[in-house]
Amino acid sequence: MSEKKKMNWVIKNILYGLVYVLVIFLAVEIFLHVTTQHDLSVDVPDLVGMPLEEARELAKEDRLELHVTDSVFVSRFRKGSVYAQNPKAGDKVKRGRKIYLTVNAKKEKQAIVPSLVGLSLRQAKVELTTRGLKLGRLIYVDDMATNSVLAQLVSGNEIAPGTSVDVGTVVDLKLGLNQLDAYTSVPDFARMEYRRAVSNIQDNSFNLGKVTFDESVKTYADSLAAQVYRQSPLAGTEGVVLGSRVSIWLTLDEERLPAIVEPTESEQSSL
Repeated sequence: MSEKKKMNWVIKNILYGLVYVLVIFLAVEIFLHVTTQHDLSVDVPDLVGMPLEEARELAKEDRLELHVTDSVFVSRFRKGSVYAQNPKAGDKVKRGRKIYLTVNAKKEKQAIVPSLVGLSLRQAKVELTTRGLKLGRLIYVDDMATNSVLAQLVSGNEIAPGTSVDVGTVVDLKLGLNQLDAYTSVPDFARMEYRRAVSNIQDNSFNLGKVTFDESVKTYADSLAAQVYRQSPLAGTEGVVLGSRVSIWLTLDEERLPAIVEPTESEQSSL
């Protein structure tokens, strides 16, 4: 073999070798890219408000697993859609990560109306709350036992214990009122958040009157966080009949709220 042919043969083998190495290198790169794809991080998509099937399709694009762990029923929210998610939208997670969802149910959950007749107002309220029902109007009628439940009503009609109703149904109570203890004084509801104020008004045998939010309250969340800055009748008003309405005004503006009164030294010593 001539020197020229020998040199060509060497060069050709070197080129073949380089091509072979390059092919192997590319194959390894592709293999590693495919097998480690699950380790790449992705942004969690915003699934809230999206129909569940649509959310599943979107999650498939990033190989995320959706798991429904709870359901609620919120009447003003789209039925069958995602109500909440964890991790939240925008969080960085690895592909294959599980996303836990709370879905708004298509049908309202049901609750069984308990037997409230003969219970006290406070006992009846606890029974309703534990079943997901709401205490409505307090209707007082002459009776020897003040605040003893005489009847339970839904939409003005008596409802029998054991009846199945939607969770969140409002149950009104007909209560006894002895004229010997039919009057009381009005507590101070100042600085109470909305739900706490409503609960305390009911606990003190009053009905909720007009509720007014000032201009600082702009959203539903704001309304829950707002605090009472004014009430009618005023705190300390005496001789108010049980079942009377108490109206409240609420705000997020700290400057509108009454000052916090610190206890005096004599009051502290008596505690």
